[in-house]
Amino acid sequence: MAWPAVVESFFVAFVGLVDSYMVSGLGSNAVAAIGLTTQPKFMGLSMFFAINVSLSALVARRKGEDKREDANRILVSGIAFILIAAVIISTLLVTFADGIIRFCGSSEDSHDLAVLYFKIIMGGMIFNCIQMGINSAQRGAGNTRITMKTNLVSNTVNVIFNYLLIGGKFGFPALGVKGAALATVLGTVFASIMSIRSLFKEGCFVSIPYIVENKILPGVAALKGLIKVGYSVFFEQILMRVGFMATSIMAAKMGTAAMAAHQVGMNIMGLSFSFGDGLQATAVALIGRSLGQGNEALAREYGKTCRIIGLCISFVLACLYFFGGHALMSAFFEEPEIVKIGVDITRIIIVVVIFQVSQVIYMGCLRGAGDTGYTAMASIISVTIIRTAFSYMFGYILGFGINGVWMGILADQVSRFIFGSVRFKQGNWTKIKI
Repeated sequence: MAWPAVVESFFVAFVGLVDSYMVSGLGSNAVAAIGLTTQPKFMGLSMFFAINVSLSALVARRKGEDKREDANRILVSGIAFILIAAVIISTLLVTFADGIIRFCGSSEDSHDLAVLYFKIIMGGMIFNCIQMGINSAQRGAGNTRITMKTNLVSNTVNVIFNYLLIGGKFGFPALGVKGAALATVLGTVFASIMSIRSLFKEGCFVSIPYIVENKILPGVAALKGLIKVGYSVFFEQILMRVGFMATSIMAAKMGTAAMAAHQVGMNIMGLSFSFGDGLQATAVALIGRSLGQGNEALAREYGKTCRIIGLCISFVLACLYFFGGHALMSAFFEEPEIVKIGVDITRIIIVVVIFQVSQVIYMGCLRGAGDTGYTAMASIISVTIIRTAFSYMFGYILGFGINGVWMGILADQVSRFIFGSVRFKQGNWTKIKI
């Protein structure tokens, strides 16, 4: 079950790196501009990340309990909520885009590009939200191959239209950063269509024909269940994004060169995160099903196995970053000073990745079991407090600059690893009812 989820998550992260590479041809200010939009974009998606965790965990639990009607009612209720929330949040973010980007630390040479990119991405966020919601339910039901195919196709569309629209190829207009944003939205349109079609596949545990045949409508009880599991994840996401945004603002204040290298560094770290994310998606489905069947021992074994696989992957990635860091940064930037900044960041990522993959898996296991209150507390302390404080201390007080900001990121990953591993080993998460 794990490999399709890992491939899917890796490809999403890889396309993010490819996006930055394609945009880098426009100059470091274009890379910095896209980097400025990352945290406010994820802030806007926080509510949907929370609903996705709920959908995956609850559908997995109902599958283990063999309650298909309840699982499909949860899906219908979740999608109805997503549609309404996406329209409201998208409108607000597009309306206040200029002020949001300015708050994130934009400079004169990156501000207008960042605002343009942000408006297009968030204007089309409804397609992204729909596909994420459906894919989360499918993962909970164990259908990881469907979500892998969806994301592979959508990200392929993204890369193709990046090529056509950024530089203007085969008669298409050269739209630069605007073209990169449009390509991303087009990719999510394809993804949403494929995700909806996946619900018509014969034999699917969550299925539109089954919903229509049994006249399943959104329910208050199902919505309450989604909120009960997801509300703490939502506050976790919001407060985490405060920490992430604080880090991003610190990087932006250090100049366009530092911000550009920081953005590529975040894309690289996203690659290592993708392996943990794929494994945690698998752990959520298998742990939820095992707990639904009342098999706590099997749930623990699934978590341990995912953790061992993740640790092996993290060591391989660390070696790749150690030997390939300079070549990778040189592919993005011609300026020697930016390449040097990027290589220094890559050296820190080598250590980060060892803790990152494992903590993502541990936290995913706990969320899948419904222990979202603990993961929220752990993430808030680690990201909002430790990450921000250490980044400021090393970056500004001790004068390490952008490397100091990344030391704060390392402190965050170590902290979350400790929180997650201790809680997982205690085993109390297997007793939670959702």
